[in-house]
Amino acid sequence: MNRTGLFIALALWLVIGVVFGLYPELDLKLASLFFDPRTKSFPLKLNDWAGFARDAAMWVAWAFVLPSLVALVVKMIRPDRPLLVSGRAIAFLLVTIILSAGILTNLAFKSYWGRPRPVVVTEFAGDQQFVPWWDPRGGCARNCSFFSGEGATAFWTLAPAALAPPAWRPLAYTAAVVFGAVTSGLRMAFGGHFFTDVSIAGLVTFLVIWFAYALIYRWPRTRFTDEAVDAALTRLNMPAYRLRQRLFGRKTGPAPSV
Repeated sequence: MNRTGLFIALALWLVIGVVFGLYPELDLKLASLFFDPRTKSFPLKLNDWAGFARDAAMWVAWAFVLPSLVALVVKMIRPDRPLLVSGRAIAFLLVTIILSAGILTNLAFKSYWGRPRPVVVTEFAGDQQFVPWWDPRGGCARNCSFFSGEGATAFWTLAPAALAPPAWRPLAYTAAVVFGAVTSGLRMAFGGHFFTDVSIAGLVTFLVIWFAYALIYRWPRTRFTDEAVDAALTRLNMPAYRLRQRLFGRKTGPAPSV
């Protein structure tokens, strides 16, 4: 998560955005690689193993989130005990996946950016007009193509990769990129997304992760400690904990110093 990575991501975004903006038919040509004109379908969409791989990819991504979620819930129930997981890791992982795979994809874009999916455009036996990535005026009403939620979720594995030990971090980054690319390729093969949907999803996710990492871990003015997160969660959840204890007739003792 250094400046070189940021510059590479911005350069890729510029190249992909400009090239596919000027030549939007490239999206159709790439999608056509997975389309069977004879059956007028995307055959891999009907493959059980491919469907399982798609589901498994999401399970893998969310498996990286699970320890942080469990630690947060345990802390909410027992704020008098220390966090089971690094406080900064909890903040970093949860904030980045909520932003990249939740708010930016499903709330900010997919619900309002009316780009139809490949499987429903006229070029692939559908009934809606194809539009380039930059045009939100397509015929899709909801859960649209731009940009890919599953692609964003798969590329989000760059976030836990950023927390790997330094010696393992390059390998972790490589694995996350390959995982994101393969998962995104499956979405294209199913006719669920165009290339620009998945590539921009990956780049947006990377930028979210890059800035979150800088805010939490790198920049002196904004970075904080694991202890600060633990103390903040203790202060936030202690009143409810003490109330529960009193309701059940248990002694709570003095609030822990934070």
